[in-house]
Amino acid sequence: MATKFSGVPVMLLRRLWTSQHISRANQSAQASLNTLLDSELSGIKDAGTWKAERIITSKQAAEIGVLGSHSKILNFCSNNYLGLSSNPDVIAAAKASLDTHGAGLSSVRFICGTQDIHKELEGAVAKFHGREDAILYSSCYDANAGFFEVLLNDQDAVLSDALNHASVIDGIRLCKAKRYRYAHGNMEELESQLKESQGCRMRLIATDGVFSMDGTVAKLREICDLADKYNALVFMDECHATGFFGHTGRGTEEHCGTMGRVHFINSTLGKALGGASGGYTTGPKQIVDLLRQRSRPYLFSNTLAPPVVAVAAKVFEILSENSDLPEKVERNTHRFRERMTEAGFTLTGDPDHPICPVMLGDAKLANTFADEMLGRGIYVIGFSYPVVPKGQARIRVQVSASHSLENVDKCVDAFIEIGRKMNVIQ
Repeated sequence: MATKFSGVPVMLLRRLWTSQHISRANQSAQASLNTLLDSELSGIKDAGTWKAERIITSKQAAEIGVLGSHSKILNFCSNNYLGLSSNPDVIAAAKASLDTHGAGLSSVRFICGTQDIHKELEGAVAKFHGREDAILYSSCYDANAGFFEVLLNDQDAVLSDALNHASVIDGIRLCKAKRYRYAHGNMEELESQLKESQGCRMRLIATDGVFSMDGTVAKLREICDLADKYNALVFMDECHATGFFGHTGRGTEEHCGTMGRVHFINSTLGKALGGASGGYTTGPKQIVDLLRQRSRPYLFSNTLAPPVVAVAAKVFEILSENSDLPEKVERNTHRFRERMTEAGFTLTGDPDHPICPVMLGDAKLANTFADEMLGRGIYVIGFSYPVVPKGQARIRVQVSASHSLENVDKCVDAFIEIGRKMNVIQ
């Protein structure tokens, strides 16, 4: 029988004391953590770079409902470049797939099998880009995370543009290749690094096709020429080009006149191609086969749900029929850029690309400006550090095929009115 103290077993007393001791230690650690986190969060707010998330109460479209607003808001801050995320035919395809293929595979493809619609979509992706094969991922972030580690080892080198997307940078960090970083778009530095790395087994040049924060386009022809000259390979992230950039939406290759010269393309289904989620790698069949065997995000993550697959498949079908939507994106882009430039605003980026950064410099100014725009029925967001470099705060306007010319003009008119009020323009 256990010894008792005032009627309570000693073992129970010991457990209670230990539990209370551990609880106090946990509370102390939690309190210290809370102090650190509060300081960090306060610093973000004081710097004017706090990123509040607005609540949308409708489908993603040219006009949206925003919590707190009593009327529809024109959305100029969306990756819905083709305006297809709320297209009735796209939505109908997603609904039908639930009846035919269910909600999901419940595991990874090599364990639970793969569905016919996934293989059909991979075929459509490869055909659209003019490649041999394609492999689907849960996101393009996963596609980038799973690519470099499989292809490159410590005998290789990867040469990356300094402004590549965070997912490309993170993917490169996972591989053992020697890493070079050339200044954004600096072909002289890239060539120097290609010369320096000639002793490596394989060299891979990694670049975004379109750089999302600035709307600038990679110097793809020069990159491909250098790759040919120095026997290197080219990888390109096409998230902000696929489906809407170039005459038929084939992206940066089409825009730059370099179709078929890029060895590997990664892109997303979560922007222009329906806006749901998902990403992919497309290229030679051998690399796709190898990724299926060794790419960790593919092997250890569930694949895309059938409605997401159906959405993307329908969008590729729409794009195969005509090029009306990419052409409308370009028309609306030119209208916005021309009027804003005439008004005195500073815009960066390629004149044909619908990412139109309006440069303001100051983080607080950018956020205040965006709030003023919302009050005039225009949804835009201020971008500041760490999303963009310090001192380069901006409002990144994104033009869509779903916008009418009247929508574009209303947006520009609001920019001009607020710009004058805040002494950004005269």
